[in-house]
Amino acid sequence: MTYTEDAATAHAWAALGGRPQLVRRVSFEGAGAVLPSRLPVRELARATVAVASLAAAELLSLRNHVPVPAVRVDEGAVATAFVSERHLRIDGRAPASFAPLSGFWQTADGWVRTHANYPHHRARLLGALGLADTGQDHTLVDTLAKELASRPALDIQEAVYAAGGLAVAVAPAPAGPTPAGPALAARRSAVSAGPGLIETRHAPHGDPRPLVPASLPAQGVRVLDLTRVIAGPVATRTLALLGADVLRVDAPQLAEDADAHADTGMGKRSTLLDLADPGDRRSFEDLLSQADVVVTGYRPGALDRHGLAPDALLSRRSDLIVVQLCAWGWSGSWAGRRGFDSLVQAGAGIAAIEAGADGRPGVLPAQALDHGTGYLLAAAVLRALSDRHATGGGRHLRLSLADTASWLLDIRPASDPGGADLHAPGARLTETASPYGPLRHALPPVHYEGAPANWNRGPTRWGTDLPNWV
Repeated sequence: MTYTEDAATAHAWAALGGRPQLVRRVSFEGAGAVLPSRLPVRELARATVAVASLAAAELLSLRNHVPVPAVRVDEGAVATAFVSERHLRIDGRAPASFAPLSGFWQTADGWVRTHANYPHHRARLLGALGLADTGQDHTLVDTLAKELASRPALDIQEAVYAAGGLAVAVAPAPAGPTPAGPALAARRSAVSAGPGLIETRHAPHGDPRPLVPASLPAQGVRVLDLTRVIAGPVATRTLALLGADVLRVDAPQLAEDADAHADTGMGKRSTLLDLADPGDRRSFEDLLSQADVVVTGYRPGALDRHGLAPDALLSRRSDLIVVQLCAWGWSGSWAGRRGFDSLVQAGAGIAAIEAGADGRPGVLPAQALDHGTGYLLAAAVLRALSDRHATGGGRHLRLSLADTASWLLDIRPASDPGGADLHAPGARLTETASPYGPLRHALPPVHYEGAPANWNRGPTRWGTDLPNWV
């Protein structure tokens, strides 16, 4: 089934500042009720991929002075890509999923969601609750469950947060137009006033920065990738697919999960720099002086001490595109908190909406806030490049998982998709060589007429590339 009308896509495109008439270039190939959920995850997923595809097509059109290529979104490919981490096989091995101490736990008055996949978050969770680390997670599961069952959910949340860990009380399902949970309630006035997905600020305009004709939309664009886990890396691997030279920069003392990097490092390179070290800082400054785009995925203010606040960057490079991504939004008491997709689902009331018959909180069929925000971020960068191509001046863009969650709660479900889930994930998978061994992975869902079908290379091993541009 092929169709062209999609309200969610039009809304997201408007949030990106795109010309409304271009939405008519997008068509959708249905695959049945993919990503089944009580919430319109299918609609969110296809819309975010659609606007990323359309933004790519628009930029390619401007660079080559040709009509905007047609965009066709395969909902089966979208559904496969939105759970790319589940399809990944590394030399035949399935990657690890959530750690034993990550998940939903019953409390004295409700439920709490923890996230302890990284060793430092695990240690802080146990320390905040006064639990000795025996090193044996299979026995700690029972100990943790008993301790959490004796405490109120909000007390757990605040104690763990104060210790630098990650736990969020599961908010009730929204009863009306006001979202559940303090994180989204503080954001509602801004979100309801307009498209609300992307905050955009224009830097002082300079001369236009036209990009030369090219075979790929982002060819020749240099992207500094200071992001981790899923949303930011999904965005930057999309930019790499579309021709950008993407260099991920991490601190050597903050190791990344190798399996996560194998999934989201496609097409990119990865280097380690300690910004507190004078030599590494000089290397970073050299990279920054030649970059077109800087994408950061840390808590608001976390990079300011290194002189990397957006205003500081734009004061030095008024033509730079600076993108910030965070979990809980950019205002209110939750803005500075750490967070992941699973925690935002809990704090937004999504977990309560998806609860089972026994009352246990549920989850979306994908980490849709992460993946969806990733494609929105890629679209925002591509649109900013199009605007800079025409008018000059840099951009400061901000996105958050909380804003994407609020949008998901607002999307009106589309009409019947036409039967059960009909897509065959195997047709949307391929194998690529990598230093980790052969990778079986999802093909990219971003597509326009003439788009690349796959990344031009697999991920390099985390932290092993030189700090330079290709």
